Amino acid sequence: MRIIAAVVHERSGPFQIKKVDLCDPRDDELLVEVVTSGMCATDLHGRDGYYNTPYPAVFGHEGAGIVRATGKAVTQFKPGDHVVMCYPWCGECPNCCSHRQTYCVHAFDLKMRGTRADGSILHAQNGKPIYSAFFQQSSFGNFTIANERYAVRVRNDVPLAHVCALACGGQTGAGAVLNVMKPKPGESFVVFGVGAVGLSALMAAKICGCDPIIAVDLHHHRLKLARELGATHAINHSGSASIVADIKEITGLGARYTLETSAVALVLREAIGALMPAGMCVLLGSAPVGTEVSFETPFLQNGRTVRGVIQGDSVPQQFIPQLVDHIVAGRFPVGRLITYYDFAEINRAAAESAAGKTIKPVLRMPH
Repeated sequence: MRIIAAVVHERSGPFQIKKVDLCDPRDDELLVEVVTSGMCATDLHGRDGYYNTPYPAVFGHEGAGIVRATGKAVTQFKPGDHVVMCYPWCGECPNCCSHRQTYCVHAFDLKMRGTRADGSILHAQNGKPIYSAFFQQSSFGNFTIANERYAVRVRNDVPLAHVCALACGGQTGAGAVLNVMKPKPGESFVVFGVGAVGLSALMAAKICGCDPIIAVDLHHHRLKLARELGATHAINHSGSASIVADIKEITGLGARYTLETSAVALVLREAIGALMPAGMCVLLGSAPVGTEVSFETPFLQNGRTVRGVIQGDSVPQQFIPQLVDHIVAGRFPVGRLITYYDFAEINRAAAESAAGKTIKPVLRMPH
């Protein structure tokens, strides 16, 4: 079928809205009318060639929409269902078989190669391939193909514009808290970087009853929003002589939990240094290969844990409906993070996101 999609023709090139051809769904796939799609740094990194995805390419991996057709083997979905499309996994590697699919050993290829797992393509233009299947969805278009395995049905009484923000950033931040840290009420929590991922984590920490909740960032408007969403303290990184000292002044012994989202080595070192004995630091930021952080071995011997987390250790079919219920109950007001853009404004959305002006850009697709 003929659709419109945002095509990038070269490394760091602009998104160009073009008419392209989309294949029909296979037996285990869904045809999804994309209503909204979030945009995050991973999409911009893909545009800029970080992952060696071939060009021309269609990106986007936070799509939400309505099922319009299903393959004959699909059993979990029907036309009219509201869905959010999530990360892919192979289902066969050791991690997938042990129910740790967020760490699928084939995830990078499934997310970034630009094709289905078997090398086939989803999009074409004038008979020539356009590489897509980004996170096995490429949601920067008004329709796309999604595998049944990677889609999650959500209740119809929640705006799809809110649901799409859960697909990657929302479940990554919230899942790091709710699925990995699992803090108890009254335990201290610090988040370094309050963009979409950090604020999702902060809202989850509030759900858990953490106290104090400390937000650290460079941007005043983000710190202001963090306070409104539940932070008990806000520290501007550029105005502090010692972030670690500031956190220990608030917490006494240091923080029980810290979360680092910036992928800046200095900031990660601060997040580790701010831990109390037996505390945990979770790294969510995607640092370039070769980034290193050093610390004294005895510091870790005192029971401290430092670990990375991908996609919030989430099983999306279980976790995203939980987050949607929190949205309905008013406990996870993700709409406060969102700035809406018409699809035609995709390049403005990218620029304002990269500049830190927008926390969570959400594209509205034309129909």
